[in-house]
Amino acid sequence: MNLKRTNPGLFYLQRTLFYLLVIVIAVYLLFPFAWAVLTSFRRAADLFLPPLQFIAAPTTIDNYTQVLNNPSFRRGLLFSTIVAVGAVAVSLLFGSFAAYALGRFRFRGKQFIMYIILAVSVFPQIAVLGGLFTLITRFGLFDNPIGLMVSYLIFTIPFTVWVLTSFVRDIPGELEEAALVDGASPLQTLFRVLFPVMMPALVTTGLLAFINAWNEYLFALTFMSTNRTVPVVIANYSGASQFDQPWGPIMAASIVVTIPLIALVLIFQRNIVSGLTAGAVKG
Repeated sequence: MNLKRTNPGLFYLQRTLFYLLVIVIAVYLLFPFAWAVLTSFRRAADLFLPPLQFIAAPTTIDNYTQVLNNPSFRRGLLFSTIVAVGAVAVSLLFGSFAAYALGRFRFRGKQFIMYIILAVSVFPQIAVLGGLFTLITRFGLFDNPIGLMVSYLIFTIPFTVWVLTSFVRDIPGELEEAALVDGASPLQTLFRVLFPVMMPALVTTGLLAFINAWNEYLFALTFMSTNRTVPVVIANYSGASQFDQPWGPIMAASIVVTIPLIALVLIFQRNIVSGLTAGAVKG
């Protein structure tokens, strides 16, 4: 029955409560980011004003100018890009091979391997920090982007394998059969047939892995000394004295770091939606 016709009062009450809940959740999620943006456009002297006066304070871009002219920040952006892109590329390459094997072939111990991958993906970083530090220093990779990239593979590869395996399982087997009939090898089938079909899942998985690597702090702080990534650079921002906390430049740097992630999500939003919903419904 149509609730709007039978009980219009209850119908409009439900709609009103629903939209109020949506507004409350939106404000709760967006207010910290909006306040950070506002803080990034305010002078240091305006940060201690009452809220209404702070909102009405004059706008300045000095914080962004100071951040973008900071060599450490630019260097951190470069190293963050190198490490995140490298870790995602390696994860997608090896993760695709592993997902193809786990999703298409039957062999003994496959379920146990999936449980191991899941366990590794949820393992706390601090638990493996000591062992990783020993390995990285012994192989001469301390303060080296390659060493940090290798450490990121611990959480990017298991995540990639787990997500892509569920997607590969739902790809129709007729595609592989047709490719094999045409004389394609398993590798040709993977690269020329399955990869184009897996593109939404690859984009979604790669973007989520990139966000994790881009924002990672603990490994970057531990394994890098001078070639630090941008989260560590922002955390080490200091003012004119030990009692001065430069919140304006810190917020400006945080916004600059967030812009690439927002741009990537907006560019690949269609692939992200199709990738996240792939395999959710079986036909």
